[in-house]
Amino acid sequence: MIAFITTLRHPQNSADYAMVESLLADTLASVTRQTSDDFVALVVGNRRPPFDLPRRTHFVEVDFDPPTNRAGARTGMRPLIWDKGTKLGVGLAAARDFDPEYVMFVDADDFVHRDIAGYVHDHAGSPGWVLRRGFVYSRRRNAYALRRRLFRICGTSFILPFDAYGVPDDLLVTSSQDEVADAFGDDALQVVIGEHRYGLEWWRERGRELDTLPFPGAVYHVDTGENHSGAMLLGLGLPHAPHLWDDFGIASSKDKWSSRWSAFGPPAFRPDLTPRRPFFLKPATMELPRNRST
Repeated sequence: MIAFITTLRHPQNSADYAMVESLLADTLASVTRQTSDDFVALVVGNRRPPFDLPRRTHFVEVDFDPPTNRAGARTGMRPLIWDKGTKLGVGLAAARDFDPEYVMFVDADDFVHRDIAGYVHDHAGSPGWVLRRGFVYSRRRNAYALRRRLFRICGTSFILPFDAYGVPDDLLVTSSQDEVADAFGDDALQVVIGEHRYGLEWWRERGRELDTLPFPGAVYHVDTGENHSGAMLLGLGLPHAPHLWDDFGIASSKDKWSSRWSAFGPPAFRPDLTPRRPFFLKPATMELPRNRST
């Protein structure tokens, strides 16, 4: 069994929390389209979503404080890692009750391939998988593009054995954020739980060489207004194609001609001037904001 675990940001740290919940609904619809029932989905958040959860999905409520007083989606990395990482840690504690062999963290606005649960079931014994190939999709443009290093830009990119995280038996879904951070350690929380960009190297340094998932396993959803990174699909794209619905459950948001205009017309020629840190220049370890949960 694979456990898909996702988190909801604190309502205070969003531009439009109704949009956050709507994006989650789309993500869960994608996750639960699996062709195999050998999965469970867990959502950790401060407030239960207003919609009925789909099949095999469970909500875990926490009462964590907002990680920052700053309103809006872009809170900075330190608060993001603290909030997301400790909630995923609680998700791991909750997943233990279902005895999964594998775990996949899923960002609450992304989409996953319908064959992941079946593939993981059929390949038990793997040290885990990294999603190298995947897609970036903009619903605003109804366009997408292939990415060959998805794991560098998207948090929905790793499938690990549950045991790899070393979840302590005494970690509970009612544990405080400090207790969650102590259970996993700041290093794991910052690199492979609350973050993802250097996860491949982190696992390799600890003797775990991940297999590559042999098909595009996830879609990074951008241009939502609620992306922490503010990520957008810039440059030429491809108009929505049927395989996005068939494999990921992404419905087209525009008609055919409007989609082609967004993919190939003037919107495609907006330059991407965002400076990016080369992946080999790892950021310094930061001090996490402990003692906020007491």
